[in-house]
Amino acid sequence: MEKIPFIDLKRNYEVYKKEIEKEILEVFRSGIYLNGPQTQKLENLLANYLGISYAVGVSSGTEALFLILKALDLPKNTYVLVPSFTFVATAEVIVRVGLIPYFVDVEEGTYNISLESFKESYEKLKKKRKKVSAVIAVSLFGLPAHLKEIKKFCEEKGIYLIEDICQAFGAKIGNKKVGTFGIASATSFYPTKPLSTFGDAGMVFTSHKNLAKKVRILKEHGQIKPYFYKYHGVNGRIDEIHSAILLVKFKYFEKEIALRKAIVERYMGNLKDLVPYVKLPQFPKNYFSSYSLFTIRAKNRDKLKAFLESKGIMTGVYYRKPLHLQPVYKDLNFKNGDLPITERLAKEVLSLPLHPYLTEKEIDYVILSIKEFYKK
Repeated sequence: MEKIPFIDLKRNYEVYKKEIEKEILEVFRSGIYLNGPQTQKLENLLANYLGISYAVGVSSGTEALFLILKALDLPKNTYVLVPSFTFVATAEVIVRVGLIPYFVDVEEGTYNISLESFKESYEKLKKKRKKVSAVIAVSLFGLPAHLKEIKKFCEEKGIYLIEDICQAFGAKIGNKKVGTFGIASATSFYPTKPLSTFGDAGMVFTSHKNLAKKVRILKEHGQIKPYFYKYHGVNGRIDEIHSAILLVKFKYFEKEIALRKAIVERYMGNLKDLVPYVKLPQFPKNYFSSYSLFTIRAKNRDKLKAFLESKGIMTGVYYRKPLHLQPVYKDLNFKNGDLPITERLAKEVLSLPLHPYLTEKEIDYVILSIKEFYKK
């Protein structure tokens, strides 16, 4: 068996190469590289897909989150609740706008924000007379967080719900897509995401006209007309080349989610016999993932990872060290034991190869190799 990449970006490119190269060439020939027809078409298409009023193309998922927080202009030094078990971008943008991240625990089965920890953290801060202005709910690995319940709590307490759907574009609860529950949402089109381009790009979604308008201004250096600046903004545009690539790939997006789902189901069906050595993720009823990553919890995780690599199988660990224990956040005074589930997951999680064009032979080789490791 040849080496199995964790995510095979080259194979993905080969599938659509003719269409993508044709569209990129059209952009080159047009001479319009920013704020052009490809971006406008993509924004309209994806807003319509989510069933939301406004979409604003930006330079990355990180900038999408940052621009939402910047546009909301929340009171300085207030708190934003955020899971510790997520990529650093979710927390770093909070600091960038002068707010304070407050880390909460996650669930063992879904890896998403724990409602209990979320509510307890809010009450703990309230008792200390600390103001919470928002929560960033991350739908991790493609699976929706408990967005209905989080939204209800936010409405009761008068705080903003911001959605980080950077790994979960296309996921839904019932018929309602993630990205439509909060005041605004941010997604990423990084090469490893379910809907991806060949570089960095992202998008902000909202149904609030003034918020969308302000995000558009902020991503253009804060200018409201040429060389007239109302806000401190950033250079946060998406470009026409990325938009053209995404327009091609979006045609096949639902098909690719179905392919990802079939691969996950094959993994789930064949690894269930390895419990308790392997714990599988949970998919709550009526929650539909976009299957960005397939992440198991494994006994002797690091030894399993090394064994699989010796067999030519590449895996990933998301995330090895929780954010609340990272050196950059030491001033927040979190310590070992504060978020027990997050800390346990960090020692156990292992993401297996997953992309739409993984073959059955490759999937079965991964499964057999995991079984071989635990038979020893």
